This record gives sequence, structure tokens and C-alpha cells, in this order.
Amino acid sequence: MAPLRRAGRIAALFGSLLFCLPPHLLWRLFRRPSPWPRRFLGMAARAVGARIRVEGRPVESDMFLIANHVSWVDILALADATGAAFVAHDGIARWPVIGWLAAQNNTLFVSREKRGSLSGQLDALRAALAGHQPVALFPEGTTSDGSGLLPFKPSLLAVLMPPPRAVMIQPVHIDYGAATAQIAWHGDEPAGTNAKRLLERKGRLPVTIRFLEPFDPASCADRKILAATAHQRIAASIAAHLPPSSSRQAPV
Repeated sequence: MAPLRRAGRIAALFGSLLFCLPPHLLWRLFRRPSPWPRRFLGMAARAVGARIRVEGRPVESDMFLIANHVSWVDILALADATGAAFVAHDGIARWPVIGWLAAQNNTLFVSREKRGSLSGQLDALRAALAGHQPVALFPEGTTSDGSGLLPFKPSLLAVLMPPPRAVMIQPVHIDYGAATAQIAWHGDEPAGTNAKRLLERKGRLPVTIRFLEPFDPASCADRKILAATAHQRIAASIAAHLPPSSSRQAPV
């Protein structure tokens, strides 16, 4: 049954793309802000089995989201809940199809290797924040196993010291509950292997998006304190909601 589940979910993903792509291109043709990337990402989340539940409330003003990172499903779920654009490493821009789709959602691609590129990346991020689309960052810099939180990399948070416009920072805890160990993408696991495992997974995938207490970046003396504040709030939420080890599902 696993291959059938994978085939069915891939078909649902392509169906979602075919449904959303024509109106999106029409919106772009008339130079109108397109709602279709967000709709596609939400449909894609459901196509792969995710069932999204929201706890807390996203801030109503302009927001900068800082979230933990467990799986590529994080992007689908968080985009569905907020309509956020994402900061991602520039390698994704070169992925066939995926890179183009990410660009349609105004993804900001940044380089991990190029020295001296931070200034230009901060300028691009400031330009993104000058609009009204929420921006989301995974400051761990990679995915984790979900049982804890890796250190945050504060370099890109310099854009908020001060922000180019009034904006609130909202920490977000993305939680897959007992399914975390089964779907987490971490270590040296190839992307295709993780995608295959997730697409073949039996049953639905519950995803809880917890919007934690927002704070004003102006209350932080520097980017390191800002990163530490967000890290502390997300880590506390992870600790409070971590299921007993006996309830975690082993990878299949």
C-alpha cells in the first residue's frame, strides 16, 4: 500500500499545481499581487497528508516570523497559516520546479558560503520587509529532529536592528507531536529519501502551528539578544509539549 499512497499524494500535488497555476499566471500578467501561491501551498500541505491546527493568534500588524524547523512540510503549513514569504538557502533556487515555485512565493534566497554577501542579503531582506507580506525565517539554519532546538544563527536578524518599518517579531513553534521522529528531516538523509518516507506514511499528519507571544525588536539591544529571546520562547514551548519518548513513532 505504501507505493499507492505515494502515487496518490504525488497526483494530488500535481492536481493542486494545475488548479492554482493558471490563475496565478493571470494575476501576474495583470501585475496584481497573487493569492495563489499561498493557496497552492495550503493545498499541497493537505495533499501530503498534513492536517493543520493553529494555536494562538498571529499578530495583525506587519510581522517577522521566527520558527523551529523539522521538515519541508513546515513551509507548506506555515505558508497556509500566514501567507509568509520565506528566507531559504540559494541552493533551493537551482532545484528543478521547486526553485521556480519557491520564487513565485517571493522566497528570498541567501548564500551560506559566499563571504562578503551578507550586506547584499540584508538589503534584499529589508526590501522584502518594506512590503506587507509576512516574512518567515528558520534561524537554526537546518532541520532538526524536533526533540529540541539547535542554536539560532543571528546574522540575518541584523535586518531588524532597527527594522525598515514597524514590525513585530512572533516566535512560532511547529509541532508534529508523536509523529515528529517519523517525519523529521535531519542529519545526512537525502531529500528524496525523506520525501519518499513521508509520502508513503500511513494516515494523516497532524501539524500544530503555535503562535507564541510576539515582541518588539526595539526591546532588544542587539541581534544576539533578539535571537536568544525567540529561541527561549520556542524552546520553552517545545519542552512543554514534547510527548513522552514511549509515544514517539519510530521511523519506517
